[in-house]
Amino acid sequence: MIKKIIGYAIILISGLIAQVSLLALGLFLFYGSFELIHLGTGTAGSLFFDALLSAVFFAQHSGMMRNRFRRWLERSLEKEFHGAVFTIASGMVLLMVLIFWQKTPVILFSAQEMMRWLLRGLYFLTLAGFAWGASSLQPFDPMGLTPIVNRLRAKAPAPGQLSIRGPYRYVRHPLYLFTIVMIWSCPDITADRLGFNILWTVWIFVGAHLEERDLVSTFGDAYRDYQQKIPMLVPSSIRPIL
Repeated sequence: MIKKIIGYAIILISGLIAQVSLLALGLFLFYGSFELIHLGTGTAGSLFFDALLSAVFFAQHSGMMRNRFRRWLERSLEKEFHGAVFTIASGMVLLMVLIFWQKTPVILFSAQEMMRWLLRGLYFLTLAGFAWGASSLQPFDPMGLTPIVNRLRAKAPAPGQLSIRGPYRYVRHPLYLFTIVMIWSCPDITADRLGFNILWTVWIFVGAHLEERDLVSTFGDAYRDYQQKIPMLVPSSIRPIL
């Protein structure tokens, strides 16, 4: 009984933190910095501090996603809880980044009139892209909660398989592509936002390459064949390749 209570508590905490952090990130990308905490570090100091915050998130997120870390974690934590722990840690670190992010005052670029509306429309178009990508992944478990639910219900996990549907017929990482487009759809670019856009875009490219190694390790020749046919991030055709 106690184990069930703990399991459902972890599900609740993980789901809450994930939703709050993702909503905060969406608002940050749309409006810019929340300006909740002012450290008075000046432009150079603010840019350095923001880069440090980004580096902390990159290290936590990418590090915990690697198979090597997961194998290490299995020594002290049952495998079913790994996804939820990753979600909780990522959500908390992401919220820390957004809360402490320092905004710089000078606007380097500001889109006006039609261009501004186009960029805003592009932002919402990427939200539709995310929904498309998520619906193409079955089962879709971004919070890593399915293993816990299966355990609580004494249900055997479904075997993992490589399924290629929807936007995955155009690029191997459509959700990363939509994230990059969303990052650059902001019409007002300050120095801190330019730094954010560059750092996080580079991190997504690096993270995609690191994830490819794990996917090859998991799916073997089936994923290698997929790699040969489908580009990683930039579509090569307006028609689905597979």
